[in-house]
Amino acid sequence: MASKQPLKVGMVGGGGGAFIANPHQKAIHFDGTRKVHSVALHPDPKVAMEEAENWPYPVKGYESYDQMIEAQKDLPEEERLDYIVVVTPNFVHFDPSYKALEAGIPVICEKPLTLKLEESDKLVAKAKEKNIPFAVAYTYVGHWTSWFSRFIVQSGLLGEIRWVDSSYMQGWLADKLEDTGQQQASWRTDPKQAGASGAGGDIGSHALEQLRFVTGLDVTEVSAHCECMVPGRPIDDHFTVYGKLSNGGRCLVRASQISHGSKNDLGIVVIGTKGTLKWRQEDAEAVTICLPGQPDRTYYRACVEANDGFLGDVPQWLLDEPTIPFGHVEAFHDAYARLHREFEKDVRAWKAGEEWSSDGSRYANVDDGRMGLAFIDAAVTSHKNNNEWTKVDLG
Repeated sequence: MASKQPLKVGMVGGGGGAFIANPHQKAIHFDGTRKVHSVALHPDPKVAMEEAENWPYPVKGYESYDQMIEAQKDLPEEERLDYIVVVTPNFVHFDPSYKALEAGIPVICEKPLTLKLEESDKLVAKAKEKNIPFAVAYTYVGHWTSWFSRFIVQSGLLGEIRWVDSSYMQGWLADKLEDTGQQQASWRTDPKQAGASGAGGDIGSHALEQLRFVTGLDVTEVSAHCECMVPGRPIDDHFTVYGKLSNGGRCLVRASQISHGSKNDLGIVVIGTKGTLKWRQEDAEAVTICLPGQPDRTYYRACVEANDGFLGDVPQWLLDEPTIPFGHVEAFHDAYARLHREFEKDVRAWKAGEEWSSDGSRYANVDDGRMGLAFIDAAVTSHKNNNEWTKVDLG
């Protein structure tokens, strides 16, 4: 059988030392079936070309993403980019994503999807009009244990979900780092570049998507506190939202960037009528299940079997999915790679005119990205109105 030609990927943003480009680049190359082919790395055309020249291997450099996207129109089908990855700051998510969709190019966009909900609505409409695969890079749903947690909760083992506590705690912005000129801190604390919420948009959106992915539930109404703990900072660095779930349960979605001692501590606790599930990103191999009157059970990727008598029948696709033998530890880059791998399946099927389904069960799709903005929108509105209950626009 002839081997697959690697998909050609274009990268928008990521120059100037941006952290997020590096894990995407590694993930793209993980399987040998994708490669970074073209790059538009920086808003300054001269810097963009210089950084393209300094890429670890030969790539086609462009002065701007406009130039890169426009160039695809004149190329034969087999030479065009198969998808693009948008790794710019938040305020440059919408434009390249929309233009790529208009040009018929699938997109993986970093989160949050856009600055404003109306921009997200436009991307949802355009992706559906063009019928093109679109993913939002909520990294942590790419962990195998996130998929496993989703199976556990949605299998009914925990019963009806009563309460979810989903949080993401960091400490790196506990001091006013943006005053030092640090690039990552500067744009993340600027509402013109980051959006209406700082900690909420940057990492609270991860906590929300982890909740939605694992439980299959939406947050329908919120009472929120979007607080600035560091004096003089214009948007929140500490974000606390009490919410109502679509099944009648309740939740807490928390995000903090001023918590000394916390690095990237994303975690979720799901409490049902029959039991509880616990997971933390900083110990991403482990999922703990607690049932009343029984010892707690901690499952690792290495010890999940098809029929263990407790979990019931674990789907074979979940057992077959890991790319390294059980007993070897997966990590952050594996989660990114799983998102690209699953997106590749849909892109290849789409290009071949076959059935594909960007349904949110394997990676966050454009609708999931929109829900992140709708949630932030409602939280900010609630905070401004003395934390009053505010409905989330579910679309």
